[in-house]
This record gives sequence, structure tokens and C-alpha cells, in this order.
Amino acid sequence: MKLPPGFPQLSEPELIELTLTSDYDAVRSCEEAILDGIERHGYDDDFRFAIKLALEEALTNAIRHGHANDTQKSIQVRYRVDAQRVIIMVRDQGRGFDPESVPDPTLDENLERPCGRGVMLMRCYMTSIHYNDKGNEVWMLKDRADSGMP
Repeated sequence: MKLPPGFPQLSEPELIELTLTSDYDAVRSCEEAILDGIERHGYDDDFRFAIKLALEEALTNAIRHGHANDTQKSIQVRYRVDAQRVIIMVRDQGRGFDPESVPDPTLDENLERPCGRGVMLMRCYMTSIHYNDKGNEVWMLKDRADSGMP
């Protein structure tokens, strides 16, 4: 499998793959598994917070925007947690979107608008994010070196 540019190239068995129901309760087990891996590898609380926030935003976007809360659809997650980095992919079955067209939520004219904050937060907290051409799949990378940890 070829990962996005700037991501380490891994073989298929190096990524854990989950298929989740498009439901907020159902995605919690995925979040817990990834956060448990982070804890096992000794990442600090700031790193854990960054991953938790970015993952919650990606999963919420898949459920709310990608699937319009349709619990009959599923979300595919692939991830790897190791001593150097965390890699997470979230893919929904939706039409996708153009992430470059999302309005900047920090501009005065967008401060009252409810959209765009999740994408901005993922970009801020992760080392790298990459969307597929369709816009229904996001790859997120967080390097340990980004956390200020040894």
C-alpha cells in the first residue's frame, strides 16, 4: 500500500484495520485502542490530547458530513502506533469534499460560522494531514519529534 507523500511507507500488515459503524458510540472503541497504544509507547499528555482531538474531528466529520448520520454506512480506520509516530487513516463512504474550499474559521467573517474548525484543528495538531482526491479519506501523521519529547 502506498501512503501519502511525507508519510513513512509501511506494508499492509503494519497497519491495524477496523471497520466501524457510523455511530458515535461505535467509534469509541477505535479511539480507546489508539489511545491505549499511545500510552503503551510513553507519549506525553500533550501528544495524547493532539491525537484524541484530531481523531475525534476526523470521525465526527465522517459521521456527520460524510454519512449525514446514516448508521447504515461504515467508516474504515487504519492506524499504527509505534515509538516514533502515530499514523491514522479515516475513510467514509460519502461524496467527499474539497478541503481547500473550507472557509478559514479564524477570519472575522467566519467567526460565527460552525464549519471549518475541525479541519483547522487537525492541521494544527498533527505533523501532516493528507486527503485523497475525492475528499472522503484523510491520513494523519503525528511524529514523536513534534511533541518535544526525547
